[in-house]
Amino acid sequence: MNRWNRVIVVIVTLLALAGLWQGIRAFIEPGGEEMIAQSAQQTKPTELPSAPALSPQPVDPTVPPDEVSLPTWLASHARDWKTDWSKKTIDFTELLAGGPPRDGIPSIDQPTYETYDEASEWLASNEPVLVINLNQEAVAYPLQILLWHEIVNDVVGGVPVAVTYCPLCNSAVVFERTIDGRVTEFGVSGLLRHSDLVMYDRYSESLWQQLTGEGIVGAHAGSELEIVPSSIVSFADFAAFPDGLVLSRNTGYGRPYGRTPYRGYDEVGSSPFLFDGVVDERLAAVERVVTVSLEQGDFAYPYALLNKKGVIHDQPEGRDLVVFHLPGTASALDEVIISEAKDVGATGVFNPFVDGQKLTFSQGDGVLIDDQTGSEWNIFGMSIAGELQGKQLELVTHGDHFWFAWAAYKPDTIVYSDS
Repeated sequence: MNRWNRVIVVIVTLLALAGLWQGIRAFIEPGGEEMIAQSAQQTKPTELPSAPALSPQPVDPTVPPDEVSLPTWLASHARDWKTDWSKKTIDFTELLAGGPPRDGIPSIDQPTYETYDEASEWLASNEPVLVINLNQEAVAYPLQILLWHEIVNDVVGGVPVAVTYCPLCNSAVVFERTIDGRVTEFGVSGLLRHSDLVMYDRYSESLWQQLTGEGIVGAHAGSELEIVPSSIVSFADFAAFPDGLVLSRNTGYGRPYGRTPYRGYDEVGSSPFLFDGVVDERLAAVERVVTVSLEQGDFAYPYALLNKKGVIHDQPEGRDLVVFHLPGTASALDEVIISEAKDVGATGVFNPFVDGQKLTFSQGDGVLIDDQTGSEWNIFGMSIAGELQGKQLELVTHGDHFWFAWAAYKPDTIVYSDS
């Protein structure tokens, strides 16, 4: 691409960004405060404790931004940053402005919670929630909240975590937020790379790729965050944890929770926003895939195939896996009212062995059934009825992403096919 073509692309991109941000502002502002005030009145107050607040502790950069050759727009964006811009693992031309400035999409740093029964007053049974079950503590984060904030700094099971969601890539990933022995917070940088959220930590102000957890610019360039297993399921599925907590939408921010500004974004044939790469044509750009990264490589299981089969048994490079799929979970990126959106289902990935016995499964009415004992299993790999009731399959960390985004970072991914 010659210089003038690149200039044209940058201009068009910036115009598109401005249009999206103005569109989101228009969506938020007319009546948004009134809507969230009404919803707050319908929500029972909770006496459950909030996570402890953790103060950011910035450090001085090794090299200030004005001594590094940054693109003009990025230099302007980064003027007040403390990031060491001399350290990076990417080309700066891969970064794009996402519209809102740094922290223009505010992270939730002091989350509060409700019980399942309290949350059921405003959260529909089919709405998608991101679930963490860590050290015998289960917490659900409704996507109707996450898509407006993208990051929640929390503590689950005694572990400080960053709960992240990028609507543009449909990528929900949870990370431990202890870096070099220091607990930090993460925020939304206002930057995108391959359409994916770029986070920053509030200690070193390094930039991190949300989908992979890789440090890409700053003191921690080249580092990797530890991923915490999680899954996107329906709110009804979360009833499996009777003592579980639900992130409250009384966040202090005026957002129309329960509605999405990304209507129709996941329609077949849609083009990803601000993605300047080449889409891997093995699958449609915004097709949902279940992704697994193993020592043997990266693997993807298309939702379209899971919708037909219900269960996939696989042995990637000799490693036994079972991939579950159950209907009942709405898309957060389809209809304006999320509870009215199409059913995309929920997934789970597990080691299929229990007490040394390998199990095979089929989809039943809202449950999975193993062929060996006829026991029933839920989407979390828990046996809920039958001979094996109470048993738990070993969870395999997985993601539920749009194909274009995953393939951009994992181009050698093997796509499962039953043909």
